[in-house]
Amino acid sequence: MCGIAGFIGKSPLTHESIGRTLALMKNRGPDYQGSVSLTTGDIAVTLLHSRLSIIDLDERAHQPFSLGETTLIFNGEIYNYIEIREQLEREGICFETTSDTEVLLRAYLQYGEKCVEAFEGMWSFAIYDPRKKRLFFSRDRFGEKPLYFLDTSAGLFFGSEVKYIKALSGQKLPINTNHLLRYVINGYKSLYKTKETFFIGLEELPPGTNRVIDTRFNRKTYRYWEPSIPKAEPMTLDDAIHGMKTCLFESLKMRLRSDVPIAFCLSGGVDSASLVSIAAKCLNYDTAAFSIIDRDERYDESENILSTLNDIGCRHTLIEIPQYGFLNHLTKLIAYHDAPIATISYYVHSFLSEAIAKAGYRIVISGTGADELVTGYYDHFNLHLYEMRKHPEYSKFLADWQQYVRPLVRNPFLQNPELYWQHPNFRNHIYLNNDQFVQLLKVEFSEPFTETCYCESLLRNRMMNELFHEVVPVILHEDDLNSMFHSIENRSPFLDSRLLKFAYSVPMEYLIRGGFAKYILREAVCGVVNEKVRLDRRKRGFNASIHSTLDLESPDTRDAILQDSEIYEFFDRDKIAPLLSIKPMPNSFSKFMFNFLNAKLFLELNH
Repeated sequence: MCGIAGFIGKSPLTHESIGRTLALMKNRGPDYQGSVSLTTGDIAVTLLHSRLSIIDLDERAHQPFSLGETTLIFNGEIYNYIEIREQLEREGICFETTSDTEVLLRAYLQYGEKCVEAFEGMWSFAIYDPRKKRLFFSRDRFGEKPLYFLDTSAGLFFGSEVKYIKALSGQKLPINTNHLLRYVINGYKSLYKTKETFFIGLEELPPGTNRVIDTRFNRKTYRYWEPSIPKAEPMTLDDAIHGMKTCLFESLKMRLRSDVPIAFCLSGGVDSASLVSIAAKCLNYDTAAFSIIDRDERYDESENILSTLNDIGCRHTLIEIPQYGFLNHLTKLIAYHDAPIATISYYVHSFLSEAIAKAGYRIVISGTGADELVTGYYDHFNLHLYEMRKHPEYSKFLADWQQYVRPLVRNPFLQNPELYWQHPNFRNHIYLNNDQFVQLLKVEFSEPFTETCYCESLLRNRMMNELFHEVVPVILHEDDLNSMFHSIENRSPFLDSRLLKFAYSVPMEYLIRGGFAKYILREAVCGVVNEKVRLDRRKRGFNASIHSTLDLESPDTRDAILQDSEIYEFFDRDKIAPLLSIKPMPNSFSKFMFNFLNAKLFLELNH
């Protein structure tokens, strides 16, 4: 895990801009910073790298990394580098390091742009190939590693973080107020519905995408991988459970490859409990777990967390959410993220990353993606009932929902088991109460909910949209920045292309059974995860209330929120003020208030 940045243009960058940018990259790579400036004819190329040493800690694996005239800068991990290396060795290739960096570059030299099709991992990289007079960029399938571009009259700037591009280009980027209002009114699930970012002119390379730019500035951008729903294959329930277990164990085993110790994020859910329990009990890994405790009973998962910790007996650290310094800490996070923090979960998550770093860990494993692979959200139950409407066991699915799920669901829309019979396009619960929030504006804003069509199945299509457009992209963005703020690499074993392909081939009838979401995952870890967690149907998520972190009724807090600010060019202050006194505050209003605060601070930081 590292940081990358660079430039291609007609005039070389100054030493000052390079030095300034490398200094900003220290968080992503505290172990070594390097740069190289190259020329081809009248074209100048600069590549910068900041290294967090994970595999092959020797200086021989430092970057920029060159073989002959071809140079690589790389952020991420190629988890199956050992298997690719063995294949290259069979083809007569010799290696000078034991790093995945060298494997990546030699695979490119051997196979060209198609090399990425063989990679299982997370990456964003740039390869300068003077033989072909071009820069080759690529980003991993799920978008775990970021890569931004800024096209200017001077040339093309790129980097892992927005601040690198600002520093290299010397430009102040104008704020995209439309995207900012999208975030505040519609919430975090709207952030990746378009290609817009929080800055005008700033572009993020999409996941699963390659880009080639030649020295005449011609460019080609194309998808090397498209998510799809595989053709359904005959499969018994035992086949589904066994396949899930095999794929998950292999994915985790590969993601434990490291030359430095690895920690685990542990919540009260079955996702993270599965990973830490498999590592401890089945892979004999010396595990250490870190957990956040929220004393708000709606989000308190301490009982389940302790059940897992007592079961596996690993080293652990429990962190309570601080009740002080909210605005100062949030301001610091926004400044580092170069963006509002997507949800309060990632304000909370930042304390987890800080504790992991203080304990000396360089890698953390989290359970991102399980809900989107094998179900997990409450609307998935309603969608599943719709999919099972003609199934012989429908009455059993419905009875299980009535007995086990309905008592847990707070959202009034989702308390109707036949919601999608009547309204197959119903999505009002996703941008919940945005019709009320838009009334707080002094300017016009309207953007209805949209989703991408991947397949005819309502359930699977919803899950694919969550995976690639709504939930997971936001989690990955926030995880990456929170982790790298403290020089930590984040790994997500559920985000494995082979696991995705298998999970989406499982017949939908097996995904939810007995009132349990993630049924095949729960059965796959039977005997591994403790029964209290494995059989807990509640879905709390990694969340918190704004009242867990900030007293909105405090005079000092009210003054800080309501003082003169650019945000009140967009929002009516007289309509915002009464919201601060709502208690208990509904979840949707708590999310809005957090977003509003973020937008306010973001505008002030970028004034």
